[in-house]
Amino acid sequence: MADEPICELGGKTPLQAAEKQYLDLLAAKGKSGMLATIPTGFQPGSDIANLSILGYDVSEVFEGRGSLEAASMSIDILPNEMVMRCNLICIDECKIKNHSAGHISDHEAKELINYLNTYLEDQRICFYAGKSYRNLLKLKGGDKRIECVAPHDVLDIPFNQVMIKPNVADAEDTVYTLNNLIIKSQELLRNHPVNLKRISEGKLPANSIWLWSPGYKPQMQTLQDLYGIKSGAVISAVDLIMGIGKLAGLRLIHVSGATGMYDTNYEGKASAAIEALRNDDFVFLHIEASDEAGHDGDFYLKTKTIEYLDKRIVKTIYEATKDWIEPVTIAILPDHPTPCKLKTHTDKPVPFLIYRSNGTPDKVMKYDEYEAANGEYGLLHGKQFIETLFSK
Repeated sequence: MADEPICELGGKTPLQAAEKQYLDLLAAKGKSGMLATIPTGFQPGSDIANLSILGYDVSEVFEGRGSLEAASMSIDILPNEMVMRCNLICIDECKIKNHSAGHISDHEAKELINYLNTYLEDQRICFYAGKSYRNLLKLKGGDKRIECVAPHDVLDIPFNQVMIKPNVADAEDTVYTLNNLIIKSQELLRNHPVNLKRISEGKLPANSIWLWSPGYKPQMQTLQDLYGIKSGAVISAVDLIMGIGKLAGLRLIHVSGATGMYDTNYEGKASAAIEALRNDDFVFLHIEASDEAGHDGDFYLKTKTIEYLDKRIVKTIYEATKDWIEPVTIAILPDHPTPCKLKTHTDKPVPFLIYRSNGTPDKVMKYDEYEAANGEYGLLHGKQFIETLFSK
C-alpha cells in the first residue's frame, strides 16, 4: 500500500489521503519506522520482500516464486525439477497489455491451464492451475540460470523483446523449451472459447502464458527454529504467501471468500486472525488488495482498499484484543511499494508500526510514508524487523 504523491489526491499518497482512524490510532499508541525489505541485488517483489520481513536471508533460501507457491499447492518438487510462475497474461498488438488477463477468474484460468496440458504436457512439462492468473509450470531437467522478467514490470513492451535469455551456455536448451511454450500457448489460446467469450463481454483475453522466477525446491528453517516462537499461522488468499508460511512452519488458514482483491472477505480474515491468536504465538495476516490496485494504476481504489483495511481488519482486531490479559503486539506494514504511476514494484523502504498493548509510544501520530520516517525505530533492514517484533 506504500506509494508516492499523486496529483489527483492533492499531492498526497493513498495512505495520506485515506480515512484511517485505527491505523493512525495504532501509530499514536505504538512506535514507527521504515523498513528496507529488498536486499541489494534483488528485484523488488512479494517473494523477496515477504521472506525478508519474516527474517530470512534471501540470498540463502530464495529459489524463485514458483517453488514457494508450489509449497502452498502441495506440489512435490524432485531434485531434478525446476518450477516457475506461469502467468496468464493479455498481449495486444504484440505488446504485454496486462499481467493478469484482467484478473481472470479461477475457473476460467483452470480451464485454460488444463487445455494447455492437453496439448503441451509431456514427460518433462506439466502446468498446474493456481488462483486466477497465478499458475505454475514444472520442468524436469530445467536449468534456473536464465534471465526472466515479471510481466508487470514490462507492460506496453513488445513481448519478443523481453523473452527468456540464458545466462550460461548450458541453459540454452531450457530457454528454447520455455520460449517455445510461450509461443505455442499463444497459438492455442487465441481462439479458445473462454477467450472468445471474454472478448464478447468486453474483457481482456488470456491469450498467452508468461514464464518467470525459476527455482528448485527451497530449503528453509522454520520460524520456530530461527526465532523460538512456539506456534504460528498464516492467512492469505495468495499461494505465494501461503507457501512461504508453510515452509516457515506456520499453520495454513484458508478463509472462505478470500480473493486477493478489493472484494476479499476482510471480516472473515480478521475473525480468523483473532481466533488463531488465542492459541498461536504469531499470526501472519496478508491482504493483497492494495497491491493489485497499484498494478492497475487505480489510486482511488487503492485509497479505498486502505480504508477497508482500517475499518474491517485493523479496527476489528484491535478492539477484540486491546483488553486481553496477555499482552498483544500488532505490526502493520506493506511488503514493498507499488506506486500507481508506475504500476509495478519499487525497492524503496516501507513504513511500519509496532503497537504493544503494554508498550510506550514514540512521537509519531499518523501512519504514512513520511510520518513513519520520524519514528523511534528509524530505518531497519531485513531481519531487523522481525527481531524487533519478537523482542520483549
